[in-house]
Amino acid sequence: MRILVLGGDGYLGWPTALHLSQCGHDVAVVDNFARRQYDFELGVESLVPIEPLQTRVAAWQSLTGRSLGTYVGDLTEADFTHHIIADFRPDAVVHFAEQRAAPYSMIDRKHAVYTQVNNVVGTLNLLYAIADLGRDIHLVKLGTMGEYGTPNIDIEEGWLDIEYKGRRDRVLYPKRPGSFYHLSKVHDSHNIEFACRIWGLRATDLNQGVVYGQQTPETTLDDRLATRFDYDAVFGTVLNRFVIQAVLGHPLTVYGDGGQTRGIIDIRDTVRCIQLACENPADRGEFRVFNQMTESMSVKQIAETVAECFPGDVRIDHLANPRVEREEHYYNVTHTRLLDLGLTPHLLSDTLITSLFEVAKRYAHRVRAESMRPTVNWRAAASPTNEAAPGTEGGA
Repeated sequence: MRILVLGGDGYLGWPTALHLSQCGHDVAVVDNFARRQYDFELGVESLVPIEPLQTRVAAWQSLTGRSLGTYVGDLTEADFTHHIIADFRPDAVVHFAEQRAAPYSMIDRKHAVYTQVNNVVGTLNLLYAIADLGRDIHLVKLGTMGEYGTPNIDIEEGWLDIEYKGRRDRVLYPKRPGSFYHLSKVHDSHNIEFACRIWGLRATDLNQGVVYGQQTPETTLDDRLATRFDYDAVFGTVLNRFVIQAVLGHPLTVYGDGGQTRGIIDIRDTVRCIQLACENPADRGEFRVFNQMTESMSVKQIAETVAECFPGDVRIDHLANPRVEREEHYYNVTHTRLLDLGLTPHLLSDTLITSLFEVAKRYAHRVRAESMRPTVNWRAAASPTNEAAPGTEGGA
């Protein structure tokens, strides 16, 4: 297959591109390097150093003999988006190219507006390009389990069969997102479903849980192929933060009581899920949803797992929660469709032992401990006169 990976320089986009290439597909990546610009803006960096895209691509070709195409540009520019679809003529488009951090979207008005314009407009331009140039192109779009929020009923895979006043219908599962970033993903889902229903496009919306891990079989071939390891309070995941705190001998900082439950998934399972979605496309006119997660754990349970797996003493501290979310809630997620396609999940405890602690120890000298403290408050509708400017506008 010919597969175009949007956001192919990012944490998930890069290892996904390598995995698809290793599987024998003809792959090209698209990026505008906005994610790298966010680091400059916030004064942080990936724990693991990452090479420029051109170096990464050259290293992959020299090691494997497989080439990766590259396009540099911005999905919010309609002409560029049209050009990459027309030029590469993909069978599938994997769409990672969005601002992905909830805290970033909640910094202030500028960051909220930037996140929604960047994410929603970029996806709309992509939908129009596919509708114009090839309606059989399969769109594989990265969503998030955060679209659902924490409802007091089971979370189904995208759709819900309902009965009301004696009548039945099938509707998109109700969404209650927890940030302006998550809201942008909800808008994307509705726009994509509309395009499938009206234009007959085919799309798979992958509502992914929190991803952990930094290594895949492809990225471990050479240090030049490494992907990101984000641990700061804005772009880092809670698990990465806990791992680094354990390695440094710092207490694990749990927000609130730690009862917030989330779906989680190993990065190796993420790239496999993308492969399965691409190789088993949706039907024409179908908007299908996969809940892309393998386990669910509370933040407190994640901290306890890190503490149990780490070969040393670990203390857990509780901080005031800067987010607005339920401390305790029901959380039961249906996630069978990817398992039915052949996914064999990895477990969190195995990944911690075999990978994350070793990576954190190797690069511990690069840690900026102050960046792990939360600075973004959900309750403050910040719109200061001199707002910090978001990173470079764009889709990746």
